[in-house]
Amino acid sequence: MTATDIPPALTAAAPAAAGAVSPGRLAVRRFFRHRLAVAGLVMLGLFALAAIVLPWFLGTDPNQVVPTAIRQAPGDGHPLGTDSAGRDVLARLLVGGRISLLVGLSSALVATIIGLTLGAVAGYFGRWVDGILSRFADVVLAFPSLIVIIVVAAFVGPSLPTLILSIGLFGWPTPFRIVRGLTLSLREQDSLVAVAGLGAGPARILRRHVVPVVIAPLTVVATLAVAQAILLEATVSFLGLGVPPPTASWGNMLNDAQSLTILETMPWLWLPPGIAIALTVLAVNFVGDGLRDAADPRRGR
Repeated sequence: MTATDIPPALTAAAPAAAGAVSPGRLAVRRFFRHRLAVAGLVMLGLFALAAIVLPWFLGTDPNQVVPTAIRQAPGDGHPLGTDSAGRDVLARLLVGGRISLLVGLSSALVATIIGLTLGAVAGYFGRWVDGILSRFADVVLAFPSLIVIIVVAAFVGPSLPTLILSIGLFGWPTPFRIVRGLTLSLREQDSLVAVAGLGAGPARILRRHVVPVVIAPLTVVATLAVAQAILLEATVSFLGLGVPPPTASWGNMLNDAQSLTILETMPWLWLPPGIAIALTVLAVNFVGDGLRDAADPRRGR
């Protein structure tokens, strides 16, 4: 067969197939076309870098109490002033960023893993397994998470592990519902029925054929869960039941600004952590929007 004998359709399809782009690369391109998502990613990277690296260069102990420097306004030696115990606000802001980001990422990871596991099991097995797990999720959703976290902290005692586990254990129903719904639709597809007919067990089917499909939408939910966890940590720490002092977090830094006098005359005590929380949550939400567009080609257009 000569080159002239090859059908035109095949010759046209060959370059297209050679230049085909994988779905993963297309998703990455859609994400980076989302300008706000890229800005949010850069902002989060800068916050994380500053929280990890800058305290080493600053050389100031964030827990050092200086009685002669209580509530000093920003100036030489203290770019963001000092708090009610004479501690440097900038040093505590940077170290507090580590705690707030750690709580947000860790608790979102706990909630996502629990939701992924239980949602896949409920959606695949259905029937009474689905009924029990779904009703359990409804019961968890019936309790206000903030109130439950406060009660747990009051009984167990405020600590970083308690806070992470409390937020994670009461944040799994949302990813659970998403994974359950996707698994219910996937298990009816011919490909999964054929795999099961060939003798593959439920664990293998879930691990190899269900989890890879639900990861993309689950990543979006996990990203938004990070923002919610950061806000919950700030709220609980503001009430004095979060990260115990003298460890700094953005929430317990706001704890000093509970009086009207401080709010009106000492903005350096509450503006830096308040702005840090707002910008971080905003950046996380932007990244979540970008991931949503990357996972759904129709939204990307």
